Amino acid sequence: MTRATARRRVLRLRGDGRTFRPDSLAAEEPLEIRLGGEPLTVTMRTPGQDFDLVAGFLVGEGIVRTAEDLAALRYCAGTDENGANTYNVVDATPRGAATLPLSAHRNLLTTSACGLCGRDTVDAVRTHVRHPVGDDPLTVPPALLYGLPDRLRAAQRTFDSTGGLHAAGLFDGRSGELLCAREDVGRHNAVDKVVGWALREGRLPLTGHVLLVSGRASFELTQKAALAGVPLLAAVSAPSSLAVDLAEELGLTLVGFLRGEGANVYTRPDRIG
Repeated sequence: MTRATARRRVLRLRGDGRTFRPDSLAAEEPLEIRLGGEPLTVTMRTPGQDFDLVAGFLVGEGIVRTAEDLAALRYCAGTDENGANTYNVVDATPRGAATLPLSAHRNLLTTSACGLCGRDTVDAVRTHVRHPVGDDPLTVPPALLYGLPDRLRAAQRTFDSTGGLHAAGLFDGRSGELLCAREDVGRHNAVDKVVGWALREGRLPLTGHVLLVSGRASFELTQKAALAGVPLLAAVSAPSSLAVDLAEELGLTLVGFLRGEGANVYTRPDRIG
């Protein structure tokens, strides 16, 4: 087992039967994110791919846009009662002056349940979007779209042992190839880990790509997709009204209830070829 999971003894009830057995749980620990040595936020996450998580978070906050904007990522102070590094503090060093984050005027304590709630206005988000996703010429056949959830589900290894993690997957919009899959107790964290991977690989903006999330499509996830240059965001569950409003204003295709051979296309249906 890795830090992504934890073992606990549980009472298992099956009908009238009772047995005690060990169970695997999805790990949840705090991660403090620092920017240039200064505290920026604390988020609850599943340990693993922390540098991807931090890089993606910075993209979603409009602080960095390309790999060249981020000079370094490193673990720093943070020890347990035995003096061992907890790997729960990451410092990001921007190259040059950091852009004021979207969340500058909000409390930056975040949770794995809802991420950064109470977003700034849609107008504020629009000013930070530098990649014109509305101009992306991507078209995706329905058959390719229908096959994406199974490909993402096959990559959810920690979910198989815990049943308690969200997932996000980045796909090539033309071939349907799964390029990156990440899991986390927070769906926004899973997306940040995918976007952070893309940033560190020098792939931003994500023109011609599809981002799939295992839960619902919120305003926040739509914002993160747009800031990364993703033209199509798909979810296996429902979108929120504000997510649809933002996607419509930015020209991003938003797909919900992607299950089996069916889906609802809420915005820019012309991309479903």
